Amino acid sequence: MPWEAWFTFAVVAVIVAGLARNWAAPDALLLGGLTALVVVGMLFRSERLPAAGDAVAGFGNEGLVTVGVLFVVVAGLVRTGAMTMVTQPLLGRPQTVPAAQTRVMLPVAGLSAFLNNTPIVAMFLPVIDDLCKRTGLSPSKLLIPLSYASILGGVCTLIGTSTNLVVNGLVITQTRLPSLGMFEPAWVAFPCAIVGIGYMLFFSRWLLPERRSAMHLVADPRQYTVEMLVKPAGPLVGQSIEEAGLRHLTGLYLAEIEREGEILPAVGPQERLRAGDRLVFVGVVESVVELQKMRGLEPATDQIFKLDAPRRERCLIEAVVSDRCPLTYKTIRAGRFRTVYNAAVIAVARSGRRVPGKIGDIILLPGDTLLLEAHSAFVEQQRNSREFFLVSQVQDSAPPRHERAWAALAILAGMVTAVTAGLLPMLAGAMLAAALMVLTRCCTGSEARQSIDWSVLIVIGAALGIGQAMDRSGAAAALASGVIRLAGGNPWLVLLAVYLITSLFTELITNNAAAVLVFPLALAASRTLEVSFMPFVIAIMVAASASFATPIGYQTNLMVYGPGGYRFTDYLRFGLPMNLLVMTVTVLLAPWIWSFR
Repeated sequence: MPWEAWFTFAVVAVIVAGLARNWAAPDALLLGGLTALVVVGMLFRSERLPAAGDAVAGFGNEGLVTVGVLFVVVAGLVRTGAMTMVTQPLLGRPQTVPAAQTRVMLPVAGLSAFLNNTPIVAMFLPVIDDLCKRTGLSPSKLLIPLSYASILGGVCTLIGTSTNLVVNGLVITQTRLPSLGMFEPAWVAFPCAIVGIGYMLFFSRWLLPERRSAMHLVADPRQYTVEMLVKPAGPLVGQSIEEAGLRHLTGLYLAEIEREGEILPAVGPQERLRAGDRLVFVGVVESVVELQKMRGLEPATDQIFKLDAPRRERCLIEAVVSDRCPLTYKTIRAGRFRTVYNAAVIAVARSGRRVPGKIGDIILLPGDTLLLEAHSAFVEQQRNSREFFLVSQVQDSAPPRHERAWAALAILAGMVTAVTAGLLPMLAGAMLAAALMVLTRCCTGSEARQSIDWSVLIVIGAALGIGQAMDRSGAAAALASGVIRLAGGNPWLVLLAVYLITSLFTELITNNAAAVLVFPLALAASRTLEVSFMPFVIAIMVAASASFATPIGYQTNLMVYGPGGYRFTDYLRFGLPMNLLVMTVTVLLAPWIWSFR
């Protein structure tokens, strides 16, 4: 084995150790490893290590570009509230753990088959948190199933996970095989999803802990009073408080309803909402942000309609009134707050207690915390002003474009239909969908750029370069030969070995990096055995995504780690049997569906 192969092995070993021990961010480690391979190859003029141009060629990989474009598609769905519109009716109000798990896992697995699972899990986290507070269920019984279901669903289609797109890109560029169809991975992944969901429903009562994170035990002392109007033609008209989801809000409660000049305090859950009802809520800022995004409600103050900036360009801003503010000791209306600052007051917090009266009638005092709707430029304009203290933008608070939700869903459906029917390749379909999201104003150009997770793309591109180094240096061929010798030349055992190596890599490093690093090994093994490469392609797709035994193997596992109050051993105890079940199904079915011969 040449020295280049040993050096490549050493670089990969350092990357794996660094990722497992969290020495640095994954993109930094993989890019650093790729840099080492390129620099050493240039210094020693080795043709077995990738040159600079070859090393960065992976950043133009079709799968990588498709992943980047799909971030924009998801941004359009999130910014219009289309995701929430679809998911909230599916969850309902289950009262038992199995019922809640079923209502969470089925829609999540279904959505993950067509959308990147990272934003899906991010979107479901507050929904499940709210569900647990309303029902008394433990988040630790739901959040790992949420992550695992998103992983299982994502493997079922070509676009469900970035790993499938990356592997398909490698198939197109490095083999003579045609591109996989949209639902081709589902022949194996769908049975894996059924087995995995069944396992979680049956064994979670014993293997998942009953635990709550510290976040559920800490109350935010800052309470805002906010008024919302029921839109006359909105979806909430005629619904009861319970049906509208306003009965048990996370960190927020409905204090009263003002209807035709009459005050209805302590409203019961069966009270029906009417058009024009003024709802008075009291709660924390995060919950107020979610309230602002609810379809069928709008801020009660008419001042938001008089602001100069279009509503899609606005956001929520917190600002503390200083003793030098000229509007102190005046009502918000009399002080002409909107005219002076081009900002509308949405809510007021004062010493952790409710401020009675309508927003316009509240007298401003020094120390009041205001929740404002304004253009983001307000932050820069008032950051150093003596009239306000602690001016800051509330994260992810831009009002959703509910009126464009159906347009976003139609674009998604059109993309899936066009790719499934073979009218467009995956990259072209994703690019067209992303362009339509921006052109129809489902998301703006700046939101589209901000939605792209560049660290994920850097990891994929750098891993592709490292995978090429493993191939050119002979490291992959040497490792494949060793695997084949250990397996006795039996294709079934070699397939099992490829799955195990991929699974081990994906638990210690990222799923895309694992797939790219093992791909040349599997390709070399199939060529040596003179068998079909398709069972190995499917095995790599499943094994690289089916990361259940550690929280570091997949981003969604890390996302639920803190909110669920989990420990590392929780993943090992609950996820390792999942790994073995999915591996068994894959290794048995893949050669049966795509014959080795």
